[in-house]
Order: sequence, then C-alpha cells, then structure tokens
Amino acid sequence: MKKLIFYWLSLGVIFQLQAQTDPLTQVHGARSQGMGNLRVHTLDLWTVFNNIGGLDRLENSGIAVGYDQRYNLKELNTFSLAAVNKSSLGTFGFSISRFGGSLFNQQSIGLGFSNTLGIASLGAKVEWFQTQIEGFGSSGVPVISLGGIAELSPEFFIGAHFSNLTRSKISKVSESRLPTAIQLGARYTPSEYLSIILEIEKDILLDPVSKIGLEYSLQRWIQLRLGVNSNPSRLFFGFGLLYQSFRFDYGRGRNHALGSTNHFSLAYLFQ
Repeated sequence: MKKLIFYWLSLGVIFQLQAQTDPLTQVHGARSQGMGNLRVHTLDLWTVFNNIGGLDRLENSGIAVGYDQRYNLKELNTFSLAAVNKSSLGTFGFSISRFGGSLFNQQSIGLGFSNTLGIASLGAKVEWFQTQIEGFGSSGVPVISLGGIAELSPEFFIGAHFSNLTRSKISKVSESRLPTAIQLGARYTPSEYLSIILEIEKDILLDPVSKIGLEYSLQRWIQLRLGVNSNPSRLFFGFGLLYQSFRFDYGRGRNHALGSTNHFSLAYLFQ
C-alpha cells in the first residue's frame, strides 16, 4: 500500500512539473529558449517544432539535435531532432522528440509542410504523440498544428501558431486532453544586428503569458540573447556560435520557484 501511495505521489509531482514543460507548448532549440521560450519568429531548423508556418522562410536545408535539462530532474529532460528539406514545391520538415524518464515519458514524431503565398508563409504539421506510464502501458493520438508569418515590411513581421487544434486526448480512454494553445507574435529588426520579438501565449486552460526577447549579433559568428516571461516571471539568456555550416546554441532559463533550465542544440546547414 505504501508503495502504491508513493507511486501516485511521485507521478503527481511529475505531472505538476510537466504542466510547465509539456513538449507540445514548450519550444525547442536553445536559441528560442535563450530568448524566453519564443516560438513564432525565431526562424531556424527548430521552426519545424515551434511554428511550422515559418519553415518556408529558411534559406537552407539542414539537420539539428537538441537536449534540454530542466531543474536537475532527469524525468524532465528532452531529446529532440529536427530535419528540414527545401524543394521547388515548398519546405518539408521532420521532427522527433522524447520527454521524460522511465516512470512517465512522451514521444512525438511529426511531419510538416510550409509554403509562401505573397507576403505570408503558411504551414501545417501532423504529429503522432505517444504517452507512456509505467505500469499502465502507452497510448498514442494524432495532433494537428497550424502556423503562419506575414511580412508587413522588411523590418516588421507578425505571426501566429496554433498548437493541438484537434484538442486530442492523452488516450482514447482518458478524459485528460493534451494542451491546446495559441501564440501571437511580432518581430522588429531595426538593423541587421538586432532583433526585438514580442509574443503572447494563451493556453485555453491557463492565464496568458507575455514574452519579450532580444538577439544581438556582436559579429557574424557570435550572437547574444536575452528574454523575459511573465506568469510566472522568468529570466533567460543565451548565445549562439556559427562556424561555416555548423551552428551551436546555448540557452539558460531561471524560475525562482523551480530552479534553472539548460538547453543545448547543434545544427548543420546544407549549402
């Protein structure tokens, strides 16, 4: 009986923390994490996770791997892979991620497509999202997301992303649904060295979160980043290093109640 009680208490703690780090509404890629979990306008290979609508705005195909370490708990770690292929039809993206530990984990595999029509780039993504709980087995469901970015001027962009439009449940026998959220954002680039991004995220069951992020290029090979979130208040910073076709990014976040998060990603761009 004590073992069963401990099991459910442990599972409850993981679910509570997972609600703040769930793989559907959390962003991927250390660059986005270093600017405050920005999703809509940080255009890189991780756009296949973050905003499929912006994928066609990338200049190169490529592949990237990432690792997220949260609050010194291996049960909250995430491993991710993103691949992008540009073609004459548009841009295709492929994604794989695994979140969690042996007690509770979630995996996703997704395929997306993005194309540009006039000033707007639009995209859609379909994922197979699987949840596994030790002692209870696993179950998978399809998840559909949409996104887009519009260029109002060379310096100003607006965009949006909709996560889990289908409001998929964790399993067919569960009433618990995966997170459904909308992210709205604007990016202003006053110079080739500086980008300022504003974003609002609203989970349909939670209060909205406001985000602001800055990225400054000291040189073409090094970038510095800073981000702030509200609800709860969180501070982020990071940097990026570019060498030929390789790109390394690091991001760090701080939550006063839970602790720190560290994010690493490495990308290779096909020229």
